[in-house]
Amino acid sequence: MTKTFAAQVEALWIYPIKSCAGVSVQAAQLTETGLAWDRNWMVVNTKGMMVTQRDLPRMALIQPVLPAASLDTLGHNSAWLLRAPGMADLGLTRFTQPVPESEPVSVQVWQDTVPAFDQGQAAGDWLITFLGSSMGPLRLVQFDTRHRRLSSKKWTHDVPAVNQFSDGFPILVASTASLNELNTRLAKQGQPTVDMRRFRPNVVLGDLLSVHPMQAVSAHDEDRVATLTFATEAGDVQLQPVKPCPRCPIPNIDPDTAQSTLTVGDTLQTYRQDARVDGAVTFGMNAIPLRGVGRVLQVGQAVQADWQF
Repeated sequence: MTKTFAAQVEALWIYPIKSCAGVSVQAAQLTETGLAWDRNWMVVNTKGMMVTQRDLPRMALIQPVLPAASLDTLGHNSAWLLRAPGMADLGLTRFTQPVPESEPVSVQVWQDTVPAFDQGQAAGDWLITFLGSSMGPLRLVQFDTRHRRLSSKKWTHDVPAVNQFSDGFPILVASTASLNELNTRLAKQGQPTVDMRRFRPNVVLGDLLSVHPMQAVSAHDEDRVATLTFATEAGDVQLQPVKPCPRCPIPNIDPDTAQSTLTVGDTLQTYRQDARVDGAVTFGMNAIPLRGVGRVLQVGQAVQADWQF
């Protein structure tokens, strides 16, 4: 009998504002655009172009916070706040349709021009105060969920997968084994180890030793599996890995200090060049939902898949 890949959900992360700090959650509802609240907002310049840590590393220090509700049961009416060192909290407004206080705008995320709602002057002033004016005025915008922004069908094999402000796919999957491999290599160079926040995954896979005591997750197994099936209380959730995730300089940025060094990227360059994406350095797999939209993923859930080499 062919052995299957077996793991458990080690961690779940959402990133309410593209390129700002992530939020670790114990549970998250799967939507057609990924985990609920993921990449719902984005920072843009006056031309509507996305702004990320590549441009302003201090974005790593902006922390979305949900003080009024449990992170285990994120609701659509939850009230998010933004926090940053030395700054007063900034409240965020979620618009589901045009209202007098919203301003419809067009913004650009990579090559896609999409509709959004401007969060207003107070949010723009808050960003400039913390991030500085090196890129001119900044605005915070929320994705207009009435728009369907599709992933590249070259990679989804014509399956329609929709996103908000993610780089191009609804879900990013990584594993603790992959991070451990990197940290082993960093330690051999006398370099400090790093944590998973550098890579901004949504779903982190770890060992399911209680069920498969002899079967541990190996580094970058997420690259080599077919459909991932998650056992939830309401039924299975299926995520299809579709594209290795090419890495930009963001993993070089320390999420605690916003300082950048080349160590992580240089180390990955020595062993993670991926022919599937023309030799780009990759870490993690982009994935799309196939089944289970509306169901809840939880830390500790069992995950299985067939191998696909």
